[in-house]
Amino acid sequence: MPDPVLPTTARTLLARTARAQREGRAPSLVAGVVRDGGLGWSAGRGEVPEPHTDVQYRLGSISKTVTAVVVMRLRDEGRLHLDDPLERHLPGTPFGDRTIGQLLSHLAGASAESPGGWWERTPGGSLDDLRLGPEDVVLGAARRFHYSNLGFGLLGEVVARARGMSWDDAVAAEVLRPLGMTRTDPRPVAPAAAGLAVHPWADVVLPEPEYHAGLMAAAGQLWATLTDLGRFAAFLIGDTGDVLDPGTLEEMTEPAGVDSSAAGWSAYGLGVQVIRLDGRTYVGHGGSMPGFLAGVFVDRDERTGAVSLANSTSGVDPVVFGLLADLRAAEPRIVEPWAPSPSPVPLDRLGVWFWGPSPYVLRSVGGGLLHLGPIPGRNGRASRFEARDDGTWLGRDGYFAGETLRIAEDHLDLDTFIFTRIPYDPEAPVPGGVDERGWR
Repeated sequence: MPDPVLPTTARTLLARTARAQREGRAPSLVAGVVRDGGLGWSAGRGEVPEPHTDVQYRLGSISKTVTAVVVMRLRDEGRLHLDDPLERHLPGTPFGDRTIGQLLSHLAGASAESPGGWWERTPGGSLDDLRLGPEDVVLGAARRFHYSNLGFGLLGEVVARARGMSWDDAVAAEVLRPLGMTRTDPRPVAPAAAGLAVHPWADVVLPEPEYHAGLMAAAGQLWATLTDLGRFAAFLIGDTGDVLDPGTLEEMTEPAGVDSSAAGWSAYGLGVQVIRLDGRTYVGHGGSMPGFLAGVFVDRDERTGAVSLANSTSGVDPVVFGLLADLRAAEPRIVEPWAPSPSPVPLDRLGVWFWGPSPYVLRSVGGGLLHLGPIPGRNGRASRFEARDDGTWLGRDGYFAGETLRIAEDHLDLDTFIFTRIPYDPEAPVPGGVDERGWR
């Protein structure tokens, strides 16, 4: 069972949620924090039926992350590859040369919206109904991040064809039901909040229409309760069950095209948003549809998450990041105790190495991993490495992600860079050699 928050923490979280509902003029807002697999605290403000955790709201683009999970399951099964061109799995579109991975990361240059009427407020049709053409390709492949609802509509069709069933049935069978998200559906099932628009200059509301989006459902169709969204937050933290390999989830959270060592940024992985804020990295997704706003973000280091759902088209500031900050300040995670662990390499291989005249440190960091980075107080490239069966080491992150490290007695060989025990060791295979006159 989730560990409930302390009474003083609950008051702080409630105060933030109440302020967000009032200042954002949301007809209703439900929010919660997640740890230990589920909601540790939640509240409802405004006109919310009880129990507030069982009222459905529309998730909007959080549906994209659910779609991405099924795509990654297909990848793990060998049914497709991220570098596959779309044409191989969905022939006949103008995006045939764009890859599955580019679509997942919004790097395919697809139009932000589908052609025709505004898909979020009108009934949707099939791929043939869209009649996609060259004008729907707005950027070159991998030129820049360009958020595309259309791209995820196409991915939903890839899922449907690969599984031989509708997108609705595929995500229910492979993600929602296995995670216990029994109150998450493509259409609202009572009790469900009514989608509303709030007038900008008066405290009056207007109902928003709701339809099935057809092909575009994969971009924003799902409805869920706060309890179910909390379960999905636990999934993003790492409680993946039998739905997805934890390593695949880790892969999805790697930002595409952004230097994740920078102090602050917002990026996109494989179907998830990755945001750096106030020194923390958050993974999840926001959502909006006419009449609704939603958010699910987790701090994987802290192993906490926050979720929120509101029935307003706009105006409500994201409350999830504030809730996570409040929880971290009031009840910081107590990390596991340090304990000795064996080094994966002989101890004499660890310690200071030099790339040219620049000192670096190779050290064991637990879990069978090595870390190579500049000595404290210096700037430089850093990465963690995991062992391969052939005795080499594979970069897991940072500048050397995907690169191969080879460790010898007198040098390290990393992607043509040679690290030596002394600066420009004349006895080591330094590229270009070392001036025989030495240092002077």
